[in-house]
Amino acid sequence: MIELIPAIDLMDGKCVRLSKGDFSTKKIYSADPVDMAMRFEDYGFKRLHLVDLDGAGRGRLKHLKILEKIAVKTGLQTDFGGGVQNMTDVRSIINAGAFMVCIGSMAVKDEEEFDRVRDYTGPEKIILAADTKDGELVISGWKESAGIEIIDFIEKMTGKGISMILCTDVNKDGMLQGTSLTLYERIMEKFPELYLIASGGVSGIKDIENLEKASVPAVVFGKAYYEGKLEIGDLKQYL
Repeated sequence: MIELIPAIDLMDGKCVRLSKGDFSTKKIYSADPVDMAMRFEDYGFKRLHLVDLDGAGRGRLKHLKILEKIAVKTGLQTDFGGGVQNMTDVRSIINAGAFMVCIGSMAVKDEEEFDRVRDYTGPEKIILAADTKDGELVISGWKESAGIEIIDFIEKMTGKGISMILCTDVNKDGMLQGTSLTLYERIMEKFPELYLIASGGVSGIKDIENLEKASVPAVVFGKAYYEGKLEIGDLKQYL
């Protein structure tokens, strides 16, 4: 059964969503992300994807305090990402209560540091953010192309022992127009043992059902829930 992971994106201490990663499209859904996390736990979810959008935009962590509060107030297995640059950041994230660390740009820009982090945490504590636009890997808050095809990047990182990858199609993210199902099918066909987390574009329960049929292990959702297009009642079968 596919695993459902709710997402909370943080900007200025609030729970927000963007469209295609464009900060100018910010829409606020809650002024209290800790309360939102507690609500997700009450619904029966076990995990949470927490994104520091300010950190991603500025290249330095900003919302560790919110992570700490969520870790104290809930039992959610929270992964935290956005602006993770080095081992110091990773230690801070783990110490703040994260169950896993979501790393993207560092794996491209500083492979040596990434390898140090992998050895420190163990690969099972890393979710690799392999974000794509038009088939290419994008980094630095989705503003730069890494000059490598997404499939080639995944192959390289699985060779480093990484088995959990969150793949967001930037063109789909926040658009409520369906997921990149064909892309995820390609990835699963080539890497059948990969714990792939689909991200971006979920518009309703049908998208989740289609991902499950494609044997995608997990999916992150956010805007579809916040906009009322994904009802918790529809998701109970997965909890």
